[in-house]
Amino acid sequence: MISEASARAVYEQVVAGFGTVRIVPVDPAADAALIHSWVTQERARFWGMLDASPERVLEIYDYLDGLTTHHAYLVHRDDRPVALLQTYEPEADPVGECYDVRPGDFGVHLLVGPAAGEGERGFTGALLSALLAYAFSDPAHTRIVAEPDARNEKVIGRMLRTGFTLGPEIDLPDKRARLLFLTRDDR
Repeated sequence: MISEASARAVYEQVVAGFGTVRIVPVDPAADAALIHSWVTQERARFWGMLDASPERVLEIYDYLDGLTTHHAYLVHRDDRPVALLQTYEPEADPVGECYDVRPGDFGVHLLVGPAAGEGERGFTGALLSALLAYAFSDPAHTRIVAEPDARNEKVIGRMLRTGFTLGPEIDLPDKRARLLFLTRDDR
């Protein structure tokens, strides 16, 4: 039997020793409660939604669902949602006003969901590897752009260990961010 996640996945990859990673478009009505439970935890403070109501989360993801330049996905590991991935075209986002956007730039945001039980060594690295493979599966994407909150040292460190290079700090409407870039050749 094929699961709903399998049927709707835009990308699927079997990662040896980790499991099957599926990237599934967010269904705002069906997924808002799960997303709300993640973005309102202290560990997700840099997403800026700690005080968001369930209705506000639904409104945000309904809005994103209507855009052609921004997309939201739940990332599943063996049919269990484990992360929220958002992608965007930098030239259609406020970040594009803060640096020289190149043809082929592709923006990403990633929120890893809370661990089920104890944290798993190597989890984020394995997950990030599959997500980058998805991002670069489109030959038009030549450089990945990320802009985490400049205070989020944990995420910035993780991205640097993955091969991203530091860009400048920038001021966005809702945060001071650190640009990070990863080209196909840097992977």
